[in-house]
Amino acid sequence: MTRAYRGHLMHIGGNPELADVRDWLVSEPDGVVVVDDTGRITYSGAYADRPGDDAETVDFRPAFLLPGFVDTHIHFPQTYCTDAYGGGRLLDWLARCVFPAEAKLADPAYAQQAARDFCRRRISVGTTTALVFGSAFPHAQDALFSESIRTGLRTISGRGIQTVGPPSAGPLLTDETTAISLAVAEIDRWHGADTGDPATAFVHAAVVPRFALSVTAQTLHALGEVYDSVRDRGVYFHTHLNENVDEVAAVHETYGVRTYLDTYDGRFGGGSTPAGKTLLGPRSVLAHAVHCTADELARMAETATSIAHCPTSQLFLGSGVMPWRSTVRSRVNVSLGTDVSAGDEWLMPRVLNDCFKVHMSEPGDHAVALHPAELLFTATLAGARALDLEARIGNLDVGKEADFVVVDPHHQELLAETLAQIENGDRDRLLFTLLMGMRDDAVVQVYVKGRKLG
Repeated sequence: MTRAYRGHLMHIGGNPELADVRDWLVSEPDGVVVVDDTGRITYSGAYADRPGDDAETVDFRPAFLLPGFVDTHIHFPQTYCTDAYGGGRLLDWLARCVFPAEAKLADPAYAQQAARDFCRRRISVGTTTALVFGSAFPHAQDALFSESIRTGLRTISGRGIQTVGPPSAGPLLTDETTAISLAVAEIDRWHGADTGDPATAFVHAAVVPRFALSVTAQTLHALGEVYDSVRDRGVYFHTHLNENVDEVAAVHETYGVRTYLDTYDGRFGGGSTPAGKTLLGPRSVLAHAVHCTADELARMAETATSIAHCPTSQLFLGSGVMPWRSTVRSRVNVSLGTDVSAGDEWLMPRVLNDCFKVHMSEPGDHAVALHPAELLFTATLAGARALDLEARIGNLDVGKEADFVVVDPHHQELLAETLAQIENGDRDRLLFTLLMGMRDDAVVQVYVKGRKLG
């Protein structure tokens, strides 16, 4: 059945670059998205101009219809440890808080409950698509993929690969042979498993080493061979890069490389000599990128590798601030990640709130007041681009699969009243106030490919 969903449409239309997104911001106060029985958008625009009148209309006015949020960095096995006190920054926090928390997923019942809660929480905040850092335990990954399929969420994930680490990481470690065999088995079982075709699937697999310090050069070589063999199948690569200054120094010392990025670019031999196949490419997403060199940014842009920017977690762990101006000037695609649980916010607009604040607070001439269209872009269309899904999702254009979030400001104390103070329906101020001010309560319905979730 064809359905028409009526409300205030706000999205970034077309496929613009970041520098141009404010010119592509669509704001249609009395708009409608018409969705056919396959879940695709057949009309998007003013309600008065809709073609025909035979669709069943669901009237959400005065609510907003936004594209489903795309989270390009979130940790499934850290579902229950947001705000964990570790007494230090990244490496201390991992050893004291995260590794013990992730080890609990060795219990299949616990892992199953975590998968249910993780997916339920994603629906509650309108995160329809996520690149998910997975558990070390195959049964936990099975639970995550199965629950994603059951609930109708789009999930890309891979088991967190660790072959070396401190004592607290012991339960998460495997030998190299086991790590590779489990990664291959996960790809074979789950990549495109819901439809049998990655081009139409909601679930996809990824190769996911935790970070360079959690594996060895031999492991990176083996992972490069694996990824090279499955890259053409649409498999993803995901890991961390340049998050913390101590981490960066340790990578340089351990590998003897010129840059941290070299470890993922097949250049992990001494002095960054070529030693394996690159893991970079159009479906490769590197989280954080706080302390990148100009050469690293240029190489990511050259290979169409994307950054998952995680401002909330960078505040929580004192990692520093990804320099916005120099990063986007390099033309690398910058999407947004919650990084739950170092990030303590599940709702993507709350991460956008931090994003605006941290870049406004960069020192001197580096400070920038991000336009609301730039904020919305990073949480939607840029994420779809990072995941090579831009042809399917990311905005409310005709032909896209109908992933959208219904945001009703009347369900949140004072939000509707605050929005009503904006004079003359100022489009930019309206979007800015909505993104900066909304909380979970305002998310009232969530749709993926035209299907209501939850």
